[in-house]
Amino acid sequence: MVKINLEIRDEKVVGILGAALDGRSPSIGELRYLAKAQGADVNFAMFQVARNLTERNFGKKMFLYGFVYFSTYCRNVCTFCYYRKVNANPPRYRKSVDEVLKAVGILEKYGIHLADLTMGEDPQICEVEHYEPILKMCRQIKKEYDLPVMISPGVVPRSVLTELGSIGVDWYALYQETHNRNLYARMRVGQPYEVRAEARAGALKEGILVEDGILLGIGETVDDVVDSVYEMKTLGAQQVRAMGLEPQVGTPLEGRSSPPILDEMRAIAMMRLVHQDRLIPASYDVDGLKGLELRIMAGANVVTSIIPPELGLHGVAQASLDIDSSQRTVEGITPYLKRLGLEPNTRLAYKAWLGKEKARLQRN
Repeated sequence: MVKINLEIRDEKVVGILGAALDGRSPSIGELRYLAKAQGADVNFAMFQVARNLTERNFGKKMFLYGFVYFSTYCRNVCTFCYYRKVNANPPRYRKSVDEVLKAVGILEKYGIHLADLTMGEDPQICEVEHYEPILKMCRQIKKEYDLPVMISPGVVPRSVLTELGSIGVDWYALYQETHNRNLYARMRVGQPYEVRAEARAGALKEGILVEDGILLGIGETVDDVVDSVYEMKTLGAQQVRAMGLEPQVGTPLEGRSSPPILDEMRAIAMMRLVHQDRLIPASYDVDGLKGLELRIMAGANVVTSIIPPELGLHGVAQASLDIDSSQRTVEGITPYLKRLGLEPNTRLAYKAWLGKEKARLQRN
């Protein structure tokens, strides 16, 4: 067992973390114990081990994701989301394929490693145009740019996933938010749990890598968080994430407080202990630069939500945070990473990681 050079009174915690350092992920029972253990010493040890595992698998380098929120229209009424159909507050826009291509071209020049194309479940795109704008933009991006692509369009039919796979789309992001079915029903109103879960499983069968994620501060228990970590493990998700609720004006959760960032750090660390060689994002979209360091120190190895300024694009948790000031660019983030002893990885390294994971999918 690798020694942990910290004063931790709880020998069981020492054993769980030591085994993780030796490459053995905690069992669900062990993770429950660790999740409920209290004290600054336990937290610090968890973060230290999680960061050790991250650097063992990825070195002191971070992957960087560009973000293009191309439609803020949505047919859903998710309890937590600013862009829910019935909210009159958010800016509504629908970017054309040409506008998306322009944004992706800028992101490619920035040096980002992946273009994350996100929308609400826009009824115009989903129901009227039968997803053709999504397929068209993905075809064009793959034709014109040497850039991996993640698509986050909500639940789509299996036929669309098949087409996305044939185009060469690399990722399908679809967050469950919670794997507690009762809590899920209160958060994603009118959206069957199984349909969302089956969409991710279908993407994997089409050779597309999958991201799942959870939302904290919505009434979940510690056991719920642990269950989600293992549900994502069972799915075989290649990227997993946790984000704290940012209460939004015009939603039923508007008056709720955001959860302590410590909760998110502990969730990220638990994910790293279990998903040792998976990608775990630290989102810029919640606290900006001030929150990146804490998430990275807890075991994240991806910076997400880099957005080109002056294109009228928005974020999700924070619609306009640091966009027009150009802080949400690779140039704005790189000096900050260097102060943490880190640096951006290369696109070549990211593509190599994708290739390895896609080959694993084909074998399975």
